[in-house]
Amino acid sequence: MEENKHYTNPDHQPNPAEDDEELQIDWMGILRQVLTIRKTLYKAAGVGLILGILIALGTPKQYTVSITLSPEMGSGKSGSGLASMAASFLGGSVGADSPDALNATLAPDIVASTPFLLELFNARVISQDKQIDTTFTAYLDEQKSSWIGYVLKAPSMAIGGIKSLLTDEEKEDTATVQKGAIELNEEDAIKLEGLRKQITVEADKKTGITTLSVTLQDPKVTATMADTVVSKLQQYITTYRTSKAKEDCQYLEMLYKERQQEYYAAQQRYARYVDANSNVVFQSTMAERERLQNDMNLAYQVYSQVAQQLQVARAKVQEEKPVFAVVEPAVVPLYPSGTSRKVIAVGFIFLAVALTGAWMLLGKPYWLKLKEGLSQKD
Repeated sequence: MEENKHYTNPDHQPNPAEDDEELQIDWMGILRQVLTIRKTLYKAAGVGLILGILIALGTPKQYTVSITLSPEMGSGKSGSGLASMAASFLGGSVGADSPDALNATLAPDIVASTPFLLELFNARVISQDKQIDTTFTAYLDEQKSSWIGYVLKAPSMAIGGIKSLLTDEEKEDTATVQKGAIELNEEDAIKLEGLRKQITVEADKKTGITTLSVTLQDPKVTATMADTVVSKLQQYITTYRTSKAKEDCQYLEMLYKERQQEYYAAQQRYARYVDANSNVVFQSTMAERERLQNDMNLAYQVYSQVAQQLQVARAKVQEEKPVFAVVEPAVVPLYPSGTSRKVIAVGFIFLAVALTGAWMLLGKPYWLKLKEGLSQKD
């Protein structure tokens, strides 16, 4: 009886081959289903082709120009460069520089700032076909927009038109600055948002390599604006870095002229007193002469020290100017950037066929089963 407890019927043992057959995909069955709906897929491909062509033709061409910069900023160490050379030659010294508040890694934030972008509006641009010769802000009004953009903007444009009819307020033509605050009209605000997407800057914090990219619809205008942005960025950083040194230099210039006048005046007083009392040997006369000579020598020492500091400050202005090595200059592109029209058309065909096939093979049967189950419950 104990042997019967461990007895198993061979007819009921699991068959691994049956489990493998259940996991296998019936590719032939799927192929037969696809063949049965091939006409629907052909129609979907046609619809995708038409939609892809419409979108491809309605999307204006875009051209991208990239410029690579390698900024060589100040070393930040004391006793380096022209200022230290001038100080050592003149017997002065240069104190340690304070850390820079502005460096190459802030280039993306500088270019995206509102004051910087507003300065680009007055830049002069000429299209490649020479038909457009105007300011950059006027060129932005000439750029084409895709029909999808017009469709998406239609509600907001309609609401804006209704508001303009109901209100009698006149819009300002240009941006205004009041007590440091910039007040933009709606048109300029839209342009600035678009420029922040069309003008991008990437800075490598380790190497300092800065890459600036500009994307517009005309290749010549794109290259021109890329070069303009780089020039203004260099000017902006240079102005910031040299502003403190220039202020110090202007102050020393004023101080130098004052000390010079004081020295000349002391020198004249001493010379006049000596000429008037050249034959007098009284002790009081000698004491006054010595006092005037000491005043002249002291004025000369102060004058000489200020002159040395002025020379060092002048050298400091030149030293603080950053040097930008243009690794890759602006080149007028020959071909548009972005996705080509052929790829857009093929992509829409594939998307239409894939979605239609997924619906016909998977979505529709489950949907019918769900409706049938709901109707049986009712």
